[in-house]
Amino acid sequence: MRRIMFTYFTSNPSSRALCSPMLLSTFSHFSLFHMAANMYVLWSFSSSIVSLLGCEQFIAVYLSAGVISTFVSYVAKMATGRFEPSLGASGAIMTVLAAVCTKMPDAKLAIILLPMFTFTAGSALKAIIAFDTAGLALGWRLFDHAAHLGGALFGMWYVTYGHELIWKNREPLVKAWHEMRTKNTGKGGGGRSN
Repeated sequence: MRRIMFTYFTSNPSSRALCSPMLLSTFSHFSLFHMAANMYVLWSFSSSIVSLLGCEQFIAVYLSAGVISTFVSYVAKMATGRFEPSLGASGAIMTVLAAVCTKMPDAKLAIILLPMFTFTAGSALKAIIAFDTAGLALGWRLFDHAAHLGGALFGMWYVTYGHELIWKNREPLVKAWHEMRTKNTGKGGGGRSN
C-alpha cells in the first residue's frame, strides 16, 4: 500500500501520476496530529462558509481548492527545482479560511490554546499570507507555503468575483447536461441491456 499511497496520495510534479494526486493528496495526511489540526480548522470555519455558500457550492469550492492549491504548489516546485512530495488538506482549508476572513474581516478569532488573545479575521488573513509569502521566498520547508498561498488567493478571489462569475452562471451548463441526459435516456442509452 505504501507505493500506492506515495504515488497517488502525495502531490509532486516529478511523479509519474500528476492529475489524480492533485485531488487525492487533499485527503491524505502525514500523521494523526496533522489530520486533527487540519480538521479542527476546517470544522471551526465550516459553519461560516456553508452559511455563505451553501452545502453544494462549499463542496465544489473545497474540491476545486484542493486541485488549485496543488497546481500552485506544482508551479512553485518547478520554478525552484524542489520536488518534495506534499500532502494534506491545508491548501483547500486555506481557501475556506480566506473566503470567510474576506467576507467577514471584522469577525473575532482566537488561537485554540490562547483564547484570551483575540484578533480580527482580516488581520489573521494578512498575517497568514505574510507568513506563507516569507516561507516561500526564504525556502522554508515546514509547510507547503505555495499551496497555502494558492488556496488563500483562490478563496479571496472566489468570494469576491468567482461566485458571481461561476456559480450564478451555471444554469445554462446544468440545463444542457439535463437535456443531454434526457435525450440519451430516451434513446435507450440510460437503461440496462439484457
